Amino acid sequence: MATIGSRMMMARGRIAFCIAMVILAFCAAGARAAEEFIILQSTTSTQNSGLLDAILPDFTKSTGIEVRVVAVGTGQAIKNARNGDGDVLLVHSRAAEEAFVAQGWGVERHDVMYNDFVIVGPASDPAGIAPFNGAIAAMFWIAKAKAPFVSRGDDSGTHKAELRLWALASGVDVKAASGSWYRETGSGMGATLNIGVAMGAYVLTDRATWIAFKNKSDSKIMVEGDPNLFNPYGVILVNPARHPRVKAEAGHTFIDWLTGPEGQAAIGAFKIDGKQLFFPNAK
Repeated sequence: MATIGSRMMMARGRIAFCIAMVILAFCAAGARAAEEFIILQSTTSTQNSGLLDAILPDFTKSTGIEVRVVAVGTGQAIKNARNGDGDVLLVHSRAAEEAFVAQGWGVERHDVMYNDFVIVGPASDPAGIAPFNGAIAAMFWIAKAKAPFVSRGDDSGTHKAELRLWALASGVDVKAASGSWYRETGSGMGATLNIGVAMGAYVLTDRATWIAFKNKSDSKIMVEGDPNLFNPYGVILVNPARHPRVKAEAGHTFIDWLTGPEGQAAIGAFKIDGKQLFFPNAK
């Protein structure tokens, strides 16, 4: 027959065992919760404009999945995704996005939203581009006048669009002008605008970042509304066949949400000073 002392020891053992099981359960739950996140490789414009800060909490609340954002230029975001350093890609250079999928690094590209680029510059308009209101003519006359122009120079979606416009403007060779009237920052859109405004220079920027930008001084939009300034955004799941650690299920959940009614409504509702910055266009 067990003594009182042995029964007490057995009771203490059961209590200790129960406590250990509770602790293990909490640890397991915490580990599962910690795994519920994806890495989104995206552009500086979606971050600088405040869009992601505005809509991602809605996604997390709806699904329980956290989105950790790496905001860099489109070119760098694509490189990061190609290296497997992310689960989903959200960028704005359609040709580069389609090449990413065609080369097998991404599963499929989905339209998400669009806005446009604008050319901003000082009120004095030293190259006299305001009357043209055409992007290609504006770039030609900026180069002809050797008026200061500040470029991101970072292989971003905005930089790619800018280089395309220079090429269309009678093949202006900005590489030959680098360091003179043409300056490259190698930085994001916000930093590039700061430098451009301080220099009284022209800058090509996405409209969303310009609206959110506070340090405009006397700079203003000089050229807008040209079809050549159309700026679409696409979202792509990084190919798990290339990178097995990609969280395909959670990534699909994010893409479905972003391109579905809830995500599209959240994008359309995001405004600054009453101005809509992005226009949803998922099919």
